[in-house]
Amino acid sequence: MRRTTVITLVVALVVGVAGVALMPRLARLGPQTTGDPDLAAAARAAVRDPSGHRGLAVALVENGRIRTAGLGDRDRTGRPVEPDTSFEIGSVTKVLTGMLLADQTAAGVVRPDDHLGATWPTITGPARDVTLAELTSHRAGLPRLAPGSVLGWARLLWANFSGGNPYAGQGVDTISGAANRITPDDGRGEVHYSNVGPSLLGHALAAKAGVGYAELLRARLLQPLDMRDTVIATSTDDLPADRAHGGRAANRPLDPWWGVGYAPAGVGPWSTAQDLGRLAAATLAGTAPGADAATARFREDDDTRVGYGWFTTRHGDHEIVWHNGATSGFRSYIGLERATGRAVVVLGNTDRGVEPIGLRLLGVPETEAGAAAAGTSVWIGAGLAVAFTFLGGLSLLGTVRRRELDRVTVSAASVWAFAYLGLAHRMGDWSVVPVWLWPLGAALSAAGVAVAATRWRALPVLDARVPWRRLLSVAGSMLAAVLAVAAVSD
Repeated sequence: MRRTTVITLVVALVVGVAGVALMPRLARLGPQTTGDPDLAAAARAAVRDPSGHRGLAVALVENGRIRTAGLGDRDRTGRPVEPDTSFEIGSVTKVLTGMLLADQTAAGVVRPDDHLGATWPTITGPARDVTLAELTSHRAGLPRLAPGSVLGWARLLWANFSGGNPYAGQGVDTISGAANRITPDDGRGEVHYSNVGPSLLGHALAAKAGVGYAELLRARLLQPLDMRDTVIATSTDDLPADRAHGGRAANRPLDPWWGVGYAPAGVGPWSTAQDLGRLAAATLAGTAPGADAATARFREDDDTRVGYGWFTTRHGDHEIVWHNGATSGFRSYIGLERATGRAVVVLGNTDRGVEPIGLRLLGVPETEAGAAAAGTSVWIGAGLAVAFTFLGGLSLLGTVRRRELDRVTVSAASVWAFAYLGLAHRMGDWSVVPVWLWPLGAALSAAGVAVAATRWRALPVLDARVPWRRLLSVAGSMLAAVLAVAAVSD
């Protein structure tokens, strides 16, 4: 027993030390700087901790003047971020869709209280009775995503797992078809964040105008504001040539999102700090088409109200009109403060939040700004990092302590122990969880293997009443482990 303990501890120590060299390496904001040097310096100071970021594009509006800067790298080859580098903007697109509603209302084309079915006759199901204002303010009682088939959900989960595009192939008919099956829930009238609502709104306004959403957005908002670099990618052919490349904070590259169905909610739109700076400046000045969308109209909670797409939140003495965005490998933030006439745009090409940077640039106190990026997705990523790091090792140790055991079972448990480490390495949010936990997990798995090795000679090859079933089950389990790690590898 003492000999086994010593061997186990030595193996765990050696593997743990070796694991330090293999543990996740966070992306880090590089030293390259472009654009306005004073703004770049202010933005770098607002970052606080550069780990987890790779590149940032920033715009700051003060007294009607727009300044822009780029920091760090746009991709893993080291090309610098420029003020006109394109980033995925995700749900920031929802403010553009809300501004389209305000613009079309001002033009007399629609009214905010018009029903969806009257604006878009294709919608004939229960959702036809929700209003356009409810759609843009997340008050329509609609789910976050459209319900789909089991196969559709499996594709969505696989794309999220493998770093692919979960929205590929989902068109306008996907959204309209889902809307015809959805019955608004009892929360209608209350603010519950939804991607379905703004998507329906954008396509309804486009259908009313007899064009596609991208064409309507370009004609009514982008062209009047000279936002030439803002595009909607509906296929890989539409992706900007010199775009930033997105990934996780722990350096895993991720595929860009593109599509048609959820475009009005943020799947497919790309923009630059320069373009969004123009949008912010014109919205502050009240000259942007649909600028009235930023007016807060409905209450979410004691601190936050919502207008047409835009949220208004109080941070201490600061009242900020804002929206953020998150795709698989990008984060975005746009914020306006009417009292000071200042606005900020921050775009990042990893999955680490940029909201605190924007709020600090607007002068929001550190205690308020620092808490702004804490969201559900952050804690899911942190949970995956911790769970996968230790799950395999703990499971293996539990397995090798059984009285009735065989070599086939031990082999499968050992493969899974290190497969879980690979999943933790690639899928965990290591910008939140200390990276030194990963070598501890590796040491734990190695300890399980060491204990298994001391028992190996005494174990039968296979202990099962129906050997072929057991072999088939174990082979399938081991294959699943290998495929899971392969799916998250570069």
